[in-house]
Amino acid sequence: MKKFYTLFAVLLVAALLLPACAPAEADCSSEDVFCVGLVTDVGKINDKSFNQSAWEGVQRAEAELGAQVQYIETADAKDYDKNIATFGDAGYDVIVTVGFGMGEATVKAAGLYPNVDFVGVDQFQAADTPGVVGLNFPEDNAGFLVGALAAMMSESHKIGAVCGTDVVPPVWRFGEGYKAGAAYVDGMMGSTTEVFVVYHSDVGFDKTFTDPEWGAQTAQSMMDQGADAIFGCGGITGNGAITAAAQAGAYAIGVDADQYLTLPEAAPRMLSSAMKLITPGVFDLVKLSHDGNFPVGNFFGAAGYAPYHDLDSEVPAEVKAEMEKINAGLLDGSITTNVPPVKPE
Repeated sequence: MKKFYTLFAVLLVAALLLPACAPAEADCSSEDVFCVGLVTDVGKINDKSFNQSAWEGVQRAEAELGAQVQYIETADAKDYDKNIATFGDAGYDVIVTVGFGMGEATVKAAGLYPNVDFVGVDQFQAADTPGVVGLNFPEDNAGFLVGALAAMMSESHKIGAVCGTDVVPPVWRFGEGYKAGAAYVDGMMGSTTEVFVVYHSDVGFDKTFTDPEWGAQTAQSMMDQGADAIFGCGGITGNGAITAAAQAGAYAIGVDADQYLTLPEAAPRMLSSAMKLITPGVFDLVKLSHDGNFPVGNFFGAAGYAPYHDLDSEVPAEVKAEMEKINAGLLDGSITTNVPPVKPE
């Protein structure tokens, strides 16, 4: 009997140490408890990019607002409604849904849970829905910046981008912005840069952001054609491309977060990252909910590019100066990407 109780105690402790993956035991229906739940699209919370950045924003709410926080990883798109309902039924105050693909399910859930504030990351709101705000970013600006940088740093005048599906507007804006940035540099310098941009063809979303093998193979194909800078924009799929580029000695360019900090296997060759400041964007909206000032419609976060880190000494002073000018021009509107909000039909 003593052995049984010892085993039971060990199992109980182990269960308490498991990572967050389901709603907490806290009474989230209580007015004294502020609860924030996050539901990923098909993908993992530790993707070192998009989902991870959103989760870090929620974790800031835990640290700075005393929130009870949990996440659920979606394994299949058919589980969107169920996963959101898990938090809604538990009385959570804020539910963050991550990714364009969850937009419809988020709006639907808002009608079922009118006392919950919903943050839809990368979910542009064509019409206002009570309780729903879309957190959006100018991905074309971020892509433009790293496309310009890649073009200025390329010795072969061939660069590439390996992206998730172009059915997702933010991904398409990254890729098209990358092309536009390289073209801008060519116009300024009188150079000619060949830009390879390939989007994943799995429009069903099952593998488009979770296919590192395809990402690596596609990056290698571009490098075989002479590309010496590779931008990966598509979650774990993009990570495969970035890592392959770094291992081959090419310049690697990350996405969403500063991937020098999250993808150590590629860090030595990480030239920069096209950044969407997702973490502060998510936190800011959660705090607005906490303070009773939650907006409706669309909330626009900032975008930019990451430091050069280990490669800082390789980037000429004139390139650094030009990057600052381009960034300033994009911010004040004197430079435009001319990339439409969505892919033309």
